[in-house]
Amino acid sequence: MEQARVQRVVERMKAQGLTQVLVTATASVYYLTGFWVEPHERMLALWLDDQGQAVLFGNEIFGLPSTPELPLVTHTDSQDPVAALAAQVHPGRLGIDKFWYSKFLIGLLEHRPDVTPVHGSAPVDLCRMEKDQAEREAMRRSSAINDQVVAAAIAAVRDGVRENELASLVNREFLARGADCEGTQLVCFGANGADPHHSGDATVLKPGDSVTFDIFTPISRYWCDMTRTVFYKTVSDKQREVYELVRRANEAAEAAVRPGVKLSDLDGIARGIITDGGYGPYFTHRLGHGCGLECHEPPDVSAGSDA
Repeated sequence: MEQARVQRVVERMKAQGLTQVLVTATASVYYLTGFWVEPHERMLALWLDDQGQAVLFGNEIFGLPSTPELPLVTHTDSQDPVAALAAQVHPGRLGIDKFWYSKFLIGLLEHRPDVTPVHGSAPVDLCRMEKDQAEREAMRRSSAINDQVVAAAIAAVRDGVRENELASLVNREFLARGADCEGTQLVCFGANGADPHHSGDATVLKPGDSVTFDIFTPISRYWCDMTRTVFYKTVSDKQREVYELVRRANEAAEAAVRPGVKLSDLDGIARGIITDGGYGPYFTHRLGHGCGLECHEPPDVSAGSDA
């Protein structure tokens, strides 16, 4: 167990009036235990109370160890996965991870009608939001590798190349530099760049196209995530106008970053510049997001963020 992190989570629990939570997200379980498990349809749950007592529940197929500081309770595919967990939890309020499968939650409540589920992700999410020194170093390394991959991808832009070819190249470049796995890299030519999550297809590059790279992958568990746009051979006046508008908005928001500034204010700075430039209705997404053990994690850099 990562005891220092557990104690920080316990403090957050107490501040929110929670005496027990279920931590079930893969990244959050890893953050507290050091065990990385992709459970898929099976159940993985870490029960934690406000005294720092923890018990891990999981399928035997995960091959997890049991230790004195973190007892393990297992079940098989032929057993009720929530039965032992239901016997562990206390009556009353129980914090539930935001992405826990409803099939497990409903099963738990059938066993324990004296339990009241409440939102329970915040204590871990808020702790994960504040990166320790080792995490910061891991993210700097990941981001530096992302810079290298962006440079390689831009260098590969050429006549006749397809979006999916460049997406595959990005994955190869990441893997060659130590990425944990392949990702679904976003490479968008021309009009496809208007779709924030366009998946690269057989579209062929032509002169005058914008080329938008949105590339991301975990490296030693910590994600990098970067978007860059270049233009192939020629740039129209309209393309240059929009590119420069976005650049000014980006740089103005960055320049305002300092302790005590609300993230909603940063979003507002960028959004105001885009709106004044006549493109407000097209700014349909948040300005940014947190990154770490997951590509998207708190905090949001959005109009609704009080962080």
